[in-house]
Amino acid sequence: VQLVESGGGLVQPGGSLRLSCAASGFTFSSYVMRWYRQAPGKERELVGHISSGGGSTNYADSVKGRFTISRDNAKNTVYLQMNSLKPEDTAVYYCNARPWASDYWGQGTQVTVSS
Repeated sequence: VQLVESGGGLVQPGGSLRLSCAASGFTFSSYVMRWYRQAPGKERELVGHISSGGGSTNYADSVKGRFTISRDNAKNTVYLQMNSLKPEDTAVYYCNARPWASDYWGQGTQVTVSS
């Protein structure tokens, strides 16, 4: 299993970023995909998840209404669209998959929200 995140960077408060996570090594379209983040000195937290078919999503209260998770099963890719970014969104963002009841993680992509 391989998960490769991309799209992070430095953005001003109020700005937007779109993260991508390219997956391989398992049947992507059969599994829920999750986005997590970890800020400096804090535990990793769940940002949200999307069902295998993409018809259902769920988000942490802290990002609800600002972040949107989507997926393209033809491209084996899951996305995290982040709008109205705040300094407290600064973190390393990870995608996660659990095929065969085991957790797999990407290397993460840094998002920094600062003026």
